[in-house]
Amino acid sequence: MSQNPKSAGDTLTKESSKTKEPPLFKVILLNDDYTTMEFVISMLQNVFRKSQEEAQQIMMSVHQNGRGIAGIYVREIAETKIAIVQQLSRREEFPLKCIMEPE
Repeated sequence: MSQNPKSAGDTLTKESSKTKEPPLFKVILLNDDYTTMEFVISMLQNVFRKSQEEAQQIMMSVHQNGRGIAGIYVREIAETKIAIVQQLSRREEFPLKCIMEPE
């Protein structure tokens, strides 16, 4: 006699597994007295893929407010963008700082 693991009245329930969105982080450029505005705009356009207008606005925020949000990304991408900015800044001998904060 074969055994059926389910009796006639059992109901199958589908386990729903919601995928949780990964946390996002703001990548923030910090103002200094040495990095040129042109270099900051270049970073924003080339590393963060901002348009000329967006890059100009973010650069002005950095200049006037001491900081500006370059983008919002998952942790790994934010860390990579920061590393690229640091590498390019060092190569050009600018002290541009870039940090990340949880959104």
